[in-house]
Amino acid sequence: MVRRVLSLTSGRIAVAVLAVIALLAILGPWLAPQNPLATSDNTLAGASGTHWLGTDYLGRDVFSRLLDGSRISVLGSLEVAGVALAVGAIPGILSVHLGRAFEWFTLRLTDTLVALPFLLFAVAVIALLGNGITQAMLVTGTLVSPLFYRVARAATLTVARSPYVEAALISGASIGWIVRRHVWAKVLPPIAVALAQTVGVGFVIVSSLTFLGIGVQPPAPTWGGLLASDLGYLTYRPWAPLAPAVLIMATVWACNLLADAIRDVSGEAGRALLNRRKAHAHRLGTPDTAPTGGAR
Repeated sequence: MVRRVLSLTSGRIAVAVLAVIALLAILGPWLAPQNPLATSDNTLAGASGTHWLGTDYLGRDVFSRLLDGSRISVLGSLEVAGVALAVGAIPGILSVHLGRAFEWFTLRLTDTLVALPFLLFAVAVIALLGNGITQAMLVTGTLVSPLFYRVARAATLTVARSPYVEAALISGASIGWIVRRHVWAKVLPPIAVALAQTVGVGFVIVSSLTFLGIGVQPPAPTWGGLLASDLGYLTYRPWAPLAPAVLIMATVWACNLLADAIRDVSGEAGRALLNRRKAHAHRLGTPDTAPTGGAR
């Protein structure tokens, strides 16, 4: 699947953008030219050779804070996607195979999570567990998990009634073996699409919560926190929110682009794309046998 995704222009663009964001998350704290927490008397300064993106209201270097805050933003979004995948996909697959009682319970629990007011519930739980990034991402990942539950369940239902799965059940194969051998390969493509989309959603969620001061407390830098701190001083630095906003939008756009590329190369669409390419390559490789000259 990876090779097919990279064969598409949209897939290569998405992977390139996400690779840059990943490098910022890994190397950002070391690439920061100054201490992102150090204050100075040079407040609300414009861009210069010393401060590439200027300074904020406490005289801190904005470029250094942007680089240092990329790690929390990226890790938070990945944590949201990972929790949602684990909490949603596994019960979604097992709900088809573990009987009606488990199916009824998981369906009702999923409906409850969908009905909960997202932000209000997240704030309430974080108030009980403590205001930390791990608690915030666990809560938000759980609230996003119904997407994976429904995708995994729908994909599993298309496979569960197939003759080879029924033959495996009759022959005495365990549920775990059937899931690993027959179900997982069919469920993986739609889950991969949902995972790519959820990473983008995770960036929006992390940015929204940190914008409100939930999950990460100042002075720790985050992209959402930078947006919040800049809004109060737009009169002095009207262009200040541009850099974190562009990073957030580029990351979410690349995640959605990657999800579209995965969808285009998987399932029936992927097989049709592969068949078209094979036919095109066959036409290009077939020599022209038509006569090129007339009768002498």
